[in-house]
Amino acid sequence: MVKVALFVRLEAKPGKEKDVESFLLDGLPLVMEESATTAWFGIRLGPSTFGIFDAFPDEAGRQAHLSGKVAEALMAKAGELFSTPPSIEKVDVLAAKLPG
Repeated sequence: MVKVALFVRLEAKPGKEKDVESFLLDGLPLVMEESATTAWFGIRLGPSTFGIFDAFPDEAGRQAHLSGKVAEALMAKAGELFSTPPSIEKVDVLAAKLPG
């Protein structure tokens, strides 16, 4: 069961939309290594607006993800790819339907 999540909004710099899309696709294998990341989605919200939604069973899992490889890569690429710093929101999951 998931109880906590993150919603990250990403605004691509003009001309960097494909690079942000590739960044999100390349992040999936890194997230697959994280046992406490129950669900992870790289999403497009508009032509230049992207996001990440991921869910965790508890705060320890969320913190492990925030200290992990994807978060590290996100911050390393932020100045190159995004017009504004990533907006990272900690959210509580009220209800969820997951496979299994």
